[in-house]
Amino acid sequence: MPSRRKTSMFASAFCTCVSSFGVICVVLATPQWVSSEVRFSGTNATVTVSLTYGLFRGTCEQFVDAGLQVSEKTFQVADALGSTGSRSLNIAIIVVLVLALLSSLLSSGFTCTNAVSNPYQTFLGAVGVYTWNSVCGGLTLIAMILFPVNVQGNRLSEELARGCSTSLQTHLGSKHNYGYSYWIMLLILSLNVASLIIIYFYDHIRYSKKKEQERPIENAPKDVILF
Repeated sequence: MPSRRKTSMFASAFCTCVSSFGVICVVLATPQWVSSEVRFSGTNATVTVSLTYGLFRGTCEQFVDAGLQVSEKTFQVADALGSTGSRSLNIAIIVVLVLALLSSLLSSGFTCTNAVSNPYQTFLGAVGVYTWNSVCGGLTLIAMILFPVNVQGNRLSEELARGCSTSLQTHLGSKHNYGYSYWIMLLILSLNVASLIIIYFYDHIRYSKKKEQERPIENAPKDVILF
């Protein structure tokens, strides 16, 4: 059976890993990744398309000139993009986050196992927790980088706006505000760092205790050791 200290510390790390898993689920499910206002010149007026969307779905509204609302509808991101580079990168972000979800699940399993037992395999211990937490954090960071690249580099909002209306002509400009679905990925990174810090302190305490137990033998007189 593990010591009380090990159980408490790995149980704390388990809570952070489970929380990370839950936040990733929220990130994938919610459509509040970004809100964009995209301006076009229409047939006889300036048209502003307001979009709020995530990785899977979104909503768009169309305003003409002085704020006259023309229409509002819900759309599926994959259907609106068709087979473009923006769609491929959007799918890549989904895949990266699904892998982060699996990494977080594995990390939760490893911390739970260590909280209730002492696994013989080294990789099932602290090394495994370090590995899967680092993978989860790294994948989350990649998703945070890829999404703005898709929005601003590949003009994702402009593509989606054109799918909302067929009467749009020249693109005049865009504004983007990233929503809570995007920014809470920082919480995922924080939770992964917290898990790593907890396990690091456990390893440090265990190493210090081991050194203290070895010290009396090192400091013992030679004749006592020979005896």
